[in-house]
Amino acid sequence: MMNLSFKELIPADFSDASRVWIYQSSRLFTLSEALSIEDTLNQFAANWKSHQYPVKGFATLFFGQCIVLMADETMSEVSGCSTDSSVRLIKEIEATYKVSLFDRTNLAFIVKEKIQLIPMSQINYALENNFISSETLFLDHNVTDKQSLINRWMIPVQDSWLAKRFLNKNV
Repeated sequence: MMNLSFKELIPADFSDASRVWIYQSSRLFTLSEALSIEDTLNQFAANWKSHQYPVKGFATLFFGQCIVLMADETMSEVSGCSTDSSVRLIKEIEATYKVSLFDRTNLAFIVKEKIQLIPMSQINYALENNFISSETLFLDHNVTDKQSLINRWMIPVQDSWLAKRFLNKNV
């Protein structure tokens, strides 16, 4: 059974307004890949800088497929250069593991105890054929802060932006 708990892994000492970036892999990482990626992410977060000042950062891999970066800007703001360094990190992971981490057209759902990616163009088909429903959990990678990550990242389709766009046509 898939463990969907993640909230207790989010650092409690980070501001609710901490900035969040989520990168979804085009596939599940193997255990050895995931362990290596976790090491890379931890090292990045520990050394993340903005204009020579340390960024209070957090980085982890959730569910073997979703990289979450978080920066608490109460001490130092994340600059363009520090954001660029995080994008470089994600591109390096993409190249090393031959995955796509920037494709926002594949949406993530929890179906039969695992993350299933469905291209946005196939959402109507998935709803019409009961592959997903209004109650299916959706991972909304558009969250931008810690509070949204905790409260709105994993929500039923009916509570997401997808409801306005797709549910009225199919329910």
